[in-house]
Amino acid sequence: MIYVFKTSVETRLQAKGLTPYIDKILPGSKWNFDLDDCDRILRIESEENIVLPIINVLKDHNFDCEELE
Repeated sequence: MIYVFKTSVETRLQAKGLTPYIDKILPGSKWNFDLDDCDRILRIESEENIVLPIINVLKDHNFDCEELE
């Protein structure tokens, strides 16, 4: 399943700083940020429902995050 989130992550450096935390939640999953999109998209491919853990990890690092449907 592909999950898409709108975030407040603005720079590649911020995204890189989140990498170890996202990788810990999603070992072996594919994910990426599209910071050129106006919604600064985080796209995740995962078989598990990871919505709440992802929202929480971004909020723990002072970023807004909401799932787009």
